[in-house]
Amino acid sequence: MNYGLLDSGKDPMGTAIYDYFTKGRAGRLRVFSPQFDEDEIPVETLFREYDEMPELEKKALEMAQGRILDVGAGSGCHSLVLQDMGKDVEAIDISPLSVKVMEESGLKTRLANLFDPSFIGGYDTILMLMNGSGIIGSVKNMESFFTRMKELLNPGGSILMDSSDLKYLFEDEDGSMLIDIAADYYGEIEFSMQYKQIKGEHFKWLYIDYETLNFYASQFGFKAELVYNGEHYEYLAKLTMIV
Repeated sequence: MNYGLLDSGKDPMGTAIYDYFTKGRAGRLRVFSPQFDEDEIPVETLFREYDEMPELEKKALEMAQGRILDVGAGSGCHSLVLQDMGKDVEAIDISPLSVKVMEESGLKTRLANLFDPSFIGGYDTILMLMNGSGIIGSVKNMESFFTRMKELLNPGGSILMDSSDLKYLFEDEDGSMLIDIAADYYGEIEFSMQYKQIKGEHFKWLYIDYETLNFYASQFGFKAELVYNGEHYEYLAKLTMIV
């Protein structure tokens, strides 16, 4: 697992977030992957308010309770909603510019990597939204991930995590799946981003189907519950630590 933080000079998303926050506009946040065509993230969507959020995110925010940790919080849009709800939330990100924006928005935030052993827990809910499973990187990291969650959660605490099942990308016209079972797990994707002249490092991002997530959760001391199942293969899971 990567314990590091981002260098401001190699932080396309953080720079885009900071530009939008300070200027009210931002340029193109471009996304590259060897598995997909070039894509783009509309920066304004990173600042969405509650009414603009999909049902999956609204459900997660309503369910979050106790002392809440918002992981990879970005602009802090989810934490702002939780704060407005009167909930106790702390937002973390590995991007110094994102954390600066959240600080200026009045959030309790910290520049921190979830997997850094020096980051201390005591949380009742760990919130991982916007394909929150991505930061796990690979199914090979699942044991390390759940071990770390046990360190950060209070007894009986839960993770609220969303992801997507990418199997639809491998579906043939007759409905059969053309997945190479000898290759790496089909939901492990490599990405990089660029904003203006700022290029980020390549990183691995994990999209995990619910059945696989449920299997690993049960192996490492968590009970999985499918809370929301969307129309486009996206879902929200609640993973509760078994005491």
